[in-house]
Amino acid sequence: MFQKLLIAAGAVLLGAGPSSAWNRAGHMATGAIAYDELMRGAPATLARVVAILRQHPQYESRWKPQMAGMSEQDQERFLFMQAARWPDDIRGDKAFDHPLWHYIDYPYKPHGQPASVATLPPAAENLVTAFQQNVAMVQGGAADVQKAVALCWIFHLVGDSHQPLHATMLFTTQFPEGDRGGNLFYIRQANAATENLHAYWDNLMGREDQYEAARKHATTLENAHPRGSLRELSDPHFEDWVRPESFNLAISSVYRKGRLQVSTDPKHGTPLPRGYQAIAVRVAERRVTLASYRLADLLRSNFP
Repeated sequence: MFQKLLIAAGAVLLGAGPSSAWNRAGHMATGAIAYDELMRGAPATLARVVAILRQHPQYESRWKPQMAGMSEQDQERFLFMQAARWPDDIRGDKAFDHPLWHYIDYPYKPHGQPASVATLPPAAENLVTAFQQNVAMVQGGAADVQKAVALCWIFHLVGDSHQPLHATMLFTTQFPEGDRGGNLFYIRQANAATENLHAYWDNLMGREDQYEAARKHATTLENAHPRGSLRELSDPHFEDWVRPESFNLAISSVYRKGRLQVSTDPKHGTPLPRGYQAIAVRVAERRVTLASYRLADLLRSNFP
């Protein structure tokens, strides 16, 4: 087993909501980098995962038509990229969608908040338990069609686990019931429209979600963050990627230890402080690339 999973129990509450961890472009980059890693170092694993994904119940209708004219290698890489974004593409689909699986709301109450501010524990159904469930499906005796769906969720949840705002919810006097992972926290960049903090972090990877643009972005990330530069890769445990890693980054880099100025007005966000954007981009690029290598390692562990 490659994880020491922590199942968090608690009351069901409003969490991170409908936003995605990174956007589709970010998830596609994760799939592309994981593909490249397996192609270089574990071709048998790659072949097995591709074979399973081709049994996905929506392969013929959703993915195969988009691959017409692609080389075999591009088709396989495209399949990894589509698998990683699929849980966002099927939001609202009653057969496959699981809105609570995308996040886990570990509570964050900044220092100095009064005792009257009470926090809530994460919901019992969450990112960590979803990962556990889908890993069990892949490791068990399920048919490949079921494993294909579970693999898509694993691809996606590994990405989600590395977005800091999918690991926490802020509780303050302004957000006594929590800020829903930044969804109720409004900001704006210079000369830009107001957006919520969660959407801002999701979109740090850009919005180009077509194959060629996402592939090139993935290559740029790989070159900027080779495996040897990411010391966090020594930790193979999924729940550690969420907490302490993403949770602590939310405190330090997202909320700035509770000092990031807050607006709750969806029309008038608070301007981000100078230097925030540059730091946020560096954090996001490192987290997406780290998730990609970890995804490749997880697949290697399950399909040696």
